Amino acid sequence: MKLVSLIVMLLTAHIGYSSDQVIKVIPYPQQLKIAGPYFTVNNGFSIKADQQMRDAQFSLEPMVREWNTLTGSTLKKRSKVLPIQLIYDKTIGNGPEAYQLSIKKAGIEIRGSSSAGCFYGIQTLKQLLTKNGNTISLPQIKIIDYPKFAWRSYMLDESRYFYGKDFVLRMLDELAALKINKFHWHLTDDPGWRIEIKKYPELTRVGAYRKDSQIGGRKSEKRAGIPHGGFYTQDQIREIIQYASKLNIEIIPEIEMPGHSSAAIASYAWLGMKGKKIEVPVDFKSLDSYNITKPEVIQFIHDVLDEVCNLFPSKIIHIGGDEVQFDSWAESADIQAYMKQYNLNSPADCQIHFTNAISNYLAAKGKRMMGWNEILGKNIHESAKASDFVVKSTLAEETIIHFWKGDVGLITEAAQKGYSIVNSLHTQTYLDYNYKTTPLKKMYQFMPVPSGLEAKYQKNIIGVGAQMWTEWTPTYKDVEYKTFPRIAAIAEIGWTGSGDYEDFVSRLKLIGEGWIEKGINFPTEEIK
Repeated sequence: MKLVSLIVMLLTAHIGYSSDQVIKVIPYPQQLKIAGPYFTVNNGFSIKADQQMRDAQFSLEPMVREWNTLTGSTLKKRSKVLPIQLIYDKTIGNGPEAYQLSIKKAGIEIRGSSSAGCFYGIQTLKQLLTKNGNTISLPQIKIIDYPKFAWRSYMLDESRYFYGKDFVLRMLDELAALKINKFHWHLTDDPGWRIEIKKYPELTRVGAYRKDSQIGGRKSEKRAGIPHGGFYTQDQIREIIQYASKLNIEIIPEIEMPGHSSAAIASYAWLGMKGKKIEVPVDFKSLDSYNITKPEVIQFIHDVLDEVCNLFPSKIIHIGGDEVQFDSWAESADIQAYMKQYNLNSPADCQIHFTNAISNYLAAKGKRMMGWNEILGKNIHESAKASDFVVKSTLAEETIIHFWKGDVGLITEAAQKGYSIVNSLHTQTYLDYNYKTTPLKKMYQFMPVPSGLEAKYQKNIIGVGAQMWTEWTPTYKDVEYKTFPRIAAIAEIGWTGSGDYEDFVSRLKLIGEGWIEKGINFPTEEIK
């Protein structure tokens, strides 16, 4: 009976939509058939979950929480109600997130190929509900649904600005409603170190705080005039991970190396190439990178990764690997000796050697390495020197490549070599860009699989991610403004694939009404 009551709380939670024939679902299902007109439910619902679903430890806490937040009331027992059946059905196929939803006047049935599938069936049912006063309306409908891509991610950069646990939890709720299943958490970078590492307390005592922050753009001399800082304790991170798991969201931590490491070097000067004491930068620039030739630096990285691996249950650790300062490497006697010792041709060759060693270290812990596509050793920056990218080393084949910049042909090449790839091409997935640069329609039309990629390699494009870099978004309201409504476009690309844009907009306007009720700050004028 507890299970029955808790799931019912979910099913009356999503309020504020008008009753019309627009199917208010994002992402849109793979197959949808309207079986009849809307009907009203006046007496509530009853729920029955089969034993297999209960054995799968299906979590009901998120539904209870949303019910309490939206309605502020509790459920009363009723005798004449609409029955809802939750069924664990592994024969559905199309992966663990697949589900089938049938809504009839006689009752509702949700079949999930796993607890995740059932969870997503409920997310869809939530969006289909229309509540006016005490009356709930539902369409008579049959849905067969499953994701196009297994990887559908949202990245939040908290190195630039620290937003805190409550904001992250609220964002996780919204991601789950859109069937986003990965939360890519950018926790370390030049302007801030946000994760407690018990063996190295200076990382958060020093590296988590800076004296000021640049405002107004990369070339601006303006400063906020106030210090900024903050970090997550390991206990807080465990709490967030547990919360996310109940929403079918896997948290992927990113610990930047060997570049974008100024905050760590400000904490422990011996980590850096320059061997000089620095402060955490206030202008979002990289001041130094790890000296990967020193055994003590490698030990530091291993120690940090040990604590990260023990903390995060995810089998994937993102190591960044982008925008390493090769100029300082080329001028370093340590790097030159290192290259000679290991018969390496260039700084990029040197980075691949280092990255592969990290991959091996993580693999020994049962983890898989992920990094931005610079780790392939390709020159993707216009200002870089070609001589820095003469490489003979090959990146470990088990690496997940996070593609963000460069010729699209590089994705094809990497896919043909067998690498798993998450496509996050910056021109169509970066949320820090303004709406003039990356309007909603441009984001919705993104195709993660490059045109012309042979069918046998397309499976190597495992998904898509949206990136919320935060140099110029100091408040969580700023983050919401940049994220919504564009995250809905990424969600539909990842789950369904790009479809009819006008139809997407009609559904998004209705979903946006729910965001407004929750107080989410987003530009309604950009839904056009």
